[in-house]
Amino acid sequence: MTGRATMDAIKAVTAERQWEQFHAPENLAKSVAVEAGELLQCFQWGAEFDVDRVQDELADVLTYCLLLADKLGVDPEQIVLQKLAVTREKYPVDGARGRSTKYDAL
Repeated sequence: MTGRATMDAIKAVTAERQWEQFHAPENLAKSVAVEAGELLQCFQWGAEFDVDRVQDELADVLTYCLLLADKLGVDPEQIVLQKLAVTREKYPVDGARGRSTKYDAL
């Protein structure tokens, strides 16, 4: 998913600015939601969007997600793969293919 160099760069920017003090898990989770809202704003009035702005907001969401995973001591790749395994069980291909129906209504 992300390389060690990416996480090291994020941590360097954070350390240089002494922002770790603000990075309690609940603050990072709030920041994910705030940045996700800003990402959603890019699409607020229709399908047209500014690719550069979307990339910037997506980078902010991903950065906060990675910081939260690091703070919690979890491996982002591992937890995504674990969740995909659960999703495969909840949404078997034969019942879910091409459908957006929730798992309990398949």
